[in-house]
Amino acid sequence: MIPDRHGSEKGEGATAVKQENFSYRLWRYDGAPGELIPLLQSAQDHFGYIPRRAITYISGVTGIPESEVYGVITFYSQFRLQPMGKYVVRACAGTACHVSGAKMIIDTIEDELGVEVGETTNDGLFTLFTVACIGCCSLAPVMMINDSTHGRLTPASLRKLLREYRRSEERSAGESTPVDGQSEVPE
Repeated sequence: MIPDRHGSEKGEGATAVKQENFSYRLWRYDGAPGELIPLLQSAQDHFGYIPRRAITYISGVTGIPESEVYGVITFYSQFRLQPMGKYVVRACAGTACHVSGAKMIIDTIEDELGVEVGETTNDGLFTLFTVACIGCCSLAPVMMINDSTHGRLTPASLRKLLREYRRSEERSAGESTPVDGQSEVPE
């Protein structure tokens, strides 16, 4: 089994399909306008982000200068030039969360993780983003870690939660990953 970019194990077939899709898109590129974005999407699906080598390769195949490829990547927010952390933290900055202390929550996350919004921790565990609204206004202030929602946050409860995720990861680092690829993290 091969771990994917999130640490989950998937069969070699899943990785092979992603590689095949990326290679197939590049192979069938016929110079038609409008193919750059699908090529970039395919590269990001394959790598989890768009590495420098993919930009160089796509530029060579399409004949589009690397600077223009880079310009497209940085224009669209869907594209990433850096890998995402295993845990993607989305802190709500919507109105209800704002009036309930979202700024303090975001500052606490930045302090606890040692990153700013849009960055990934050095260990690759956490990536921090803010979002306009998560849709759980009655739980404000709220954030999500991957697909888990955490509300009514305080700086203390937030620090405790993030430390639990980190401890869980440290415990599982010494153990083998379960067959289903899921590590135990607080819900």
